[in-house]
Amino acid sequence: MLDNPRSPRVRAVAKLANRAARSETGLFLLEGPQAVVEALTYRPELVVELYATPTALERYTDIADTAAQAGVEVEFVTEQVLETMADTVTPQGFVAVCHQFPTSVKDIFGNEPRLIAILEEVRDPGNAGTIIRAADAAGADAVILTGRSVDLYNPKVVRSSTGSIFHLPVAVGVTLEDVRERAREAGMQLFAADIKGTDLLVARNDGLLVAPTAWLFGNEARGLSDEDLAKVDRSISVPIYGHAESMNLATAASVCLYESAFAQRS
Repeated sequence: MLDNPRSPRVRAVAKLANRAARSETGLFLLEGPQAVVEALTYRPELVVELYATPTALERYTDIADTAAQAGVEVEFVTEQVLETMADTVTPQGFVAVCHQFPTSVKDIFGNEPRLIAILEEVRDPGNAGTIIRAADAAGADAVILTGRSVDLYNPKVVRSSTGSIFHLPVAVGVTLEDVRERAREAGMQLFAADIKGTDLLVARNDGLLVAPTAWLFGNEARGLSDEDLAKVDRSISVPIYGHAESMNLATAASVCLYESAFAQRS
């Protein structure tokens, strides 16, 4: 059992909360029982190390079985060691170290996608992770984070996705211009979520959402630039019927993605 919070091994894991360490090693931090289960189930080859407290492993016996089937060894650590490794204040008993695994944009558009989420300058890790989760739930084919967006492997992005990063392809570090060109070549229409756009209900009733669509979501505070909005096929707004001043980006993105999913599957 690892019991020294100051050991080099423990400190190396803890450093993965920093982007510089993630970039240098090509690894990232995974926390919590649900995320660990998703990794072991869908991408076990990515799991480099898996740590757990004895109490947590007793509570989640299925994780021990899943790890064994995947050929991943579980190493016991004390509560104090786990707290040192984890990025969260109150970790849930499990921490894993995984290989980064971004998908190329070329591969994404080469597979005839029908629904994609593109994040341009989305800086809040909670929003990014939640949009990835929503895209996964809506059956989207992929998510793309441009180079101006938050790091995919930021611990909060990973946590907010609740394991969805292991379910669908996610590309990172590309330019919006490159993504636009590839979407056009793939025969996809490009819709931008923007408060000044066409009402989503109108788009639904006009049948605009049936065709293969790449949804573009911009910065939480500024949205998308006028230049970027001028280069999409249509801007779409999610109507607010109550008195809310605005809608959270991840919530609006979830509505847009599901509207497309409904239309394409009807």
